[in-house]
Amino acid sequence: MLEDKNPELTPISKYGEFGLIKHLTEKFSFENSSTEISIGDDAAVINPEGQKVVLTTDILAEGVHFNLGYVPLKHLGYKAVVVNLSDIAAMNATPTQILISLAISNRFPVEALEEIYAGIALACKHYKVDLVGGDTTSSTSGLVMSITAIGLENSENIVRRNTAKENDLLVVTGDLGGAYAGLQILEREHSVYLANPNMQPEMEGYDYILERQLKPEARTDIKKTLKDLDVLPTSMIDVSDGLSSEILHLSDQSKVGFRLYEEKIPIDSLTISTAEELNLNPVMCALSGGEDYELLFTISPNDFEKIKNHPDFTIIGHAVDIEQGNYLVARGSNELVALNAQGWDAFLNK
Repeated sequence: MLEDKNPELTPISKYGEFGLIKHLTEKFSFENSSTEISIGDDAAVINPEGQKVVLTTDILAEGVHFNLGYVPLKHLGYKAVVVNLSDIAAMNATPTQILISLAISNRFPVEALEEIYAGIALACKHYKVDLVGGDTTSSTSGLVMSITAIGLENSENIVRRNTAKENDLLVVTGDLGGAYAGLQILEREHSVYLANPNMQPEMEGYDYILERQLKPEARTDIKKTLKDLDVLPTSMIDVSDGLSSEILHLSDQSKVGFRLYEEKIPIDSLTISTAEELNLNPVMCALSGGEDYELLFTISPNDFEKIKNHPDFTIIGHAVDIEQGNYLVARGSNELVALNAQGWDAFLNK
């Protein structure tokens, strides 16, 4: 922890609640015309200018969602923003504002919070969103972060989970399983460190998957890509809890089944080699790992030609009648394997 290295760190009590918020947010600037009133009043004012307002919120709790033994505070601030913007992107909306609330134990000095807010500021700048409010309070159980994200979009462009149709194609962005593989490396090296603090962590060569875990990116770029291709998804969700769980969410909401083809699932070569090194099945990393924050969506078969060779997209399956259920079509044998929701669940994964 930071306080172990510097005896002159600043206690939060020096600022008090309102002084702390002012200190942490005074360098934030605003980029959206829809932001009318932000930090400093009792509430923010957003002017949607005729668009629909899209809202989402997420909680990150120390010991449940992150381990400060290996997660840098700046990365944590960045990731906390990204996981919420990913939900806005999954609605095919444009993120515009965020609010941040922190519950902090007294073991964190002001400098630690400055690191978190540096990551938040970096994400705000990168994604062109405005920090417009939030809250801080004390905690007796470590660090808890709650972020609310706001997005705007015209009604006709918003995409939901419940509008997929039979015969629609199932498409995913990027590659899957990398964040889970990265987490396994971090957990392994942290365990080695705890057993022997003199041992140096072996992180070399794992850069891509470590970044997928520690500094993921929200696919806010996909909205423009799809618009340029003249494709509007028939349903969409972000891959936060594992591919299998997300497919089952689309199935439940849209009342269709799905066929997912194992050989089509995009998995990076480093994810595959790391999984094999750790005696894990790379496909299971993609199906159940989570935290990839890619977008999973369905499109009309009529749009197949528009995206079939696009480097951002992989067609991995299709929708069927709900009575046919949800199955993985195994590589080579065409054996049907039932999809199960074995991804992340905060109340089960403890």
